[in-house]
Amino acid sequence: MFSGRMTHATIRALDWLAQHTSKQSGAPPHLETGKRGEEEAYFFLRKKGYIMVARNDRSPRRRGEGDLVGWDGDVLCFIEVKTRTSHDVKPAEAAVDRDKQRELIALGQEYLRGLPTFGQWRFDIVRVYYEQQSGLPSSNCSGMPSPCRKIQSSCPY
Repeated sequence: MFSGRMTHATIRALDWLAQHTSKQSGAPPHLETGKRGEEEAYFFLRKKGYIMVARNDRSPRRRGEGDLVGWDGDVLCFIEVKTRTSHDVKPAEAAVDRDKQRELIALGQEYLRGLPTFGQWRFDIVRVYYEQQSGLPSSNCSGMPSPCRKIQSSCPY
C-alpha cells in the first residue's frame, strides 16, 4: 500500500512541476478536468484492488477511446470515467447514453480481439466530482473522502 501512495504522490509532484515549469498545454479547461478525473479514477480503482492494464486505449478501427482497462479479480473491466465540477446538471453517468454505450462496446470488442479467449468482462463507469474553488477544480486528497464513485456493469452487452 505504501508504494501506491508513493507513486500517487510522485505523479502529483511531477504534474505540479510540469504545470509550473513548462509551456501551457493550451487544452480547454474541460479537457484538463477530464484528464485529472481519469488520473483520480485510476488510483481510486487501484485502491479498490483493480489491476490496471491500459489507459486511454485507442483502436485504429474505431473512433473514441477507452479511458481505463483493468482486472477486477478474474473479470476484465472497460472503464469509462466521467468528471464534473458541479452537481447542478444531470448526473455524470447519464452522459453514457446509448450511442456512447455502443461506442464502448465496439472498443471493448476490438480490445478483446487481441487477447486469447477467456470468460468474463464488463463495463463500469466511474464518476468523479470536483468542487469548484477559485475557478479551479480541487481534488480531495490525503485522508479526505474520494471524489470518485464506481458504477458497475453500466452497459448491456
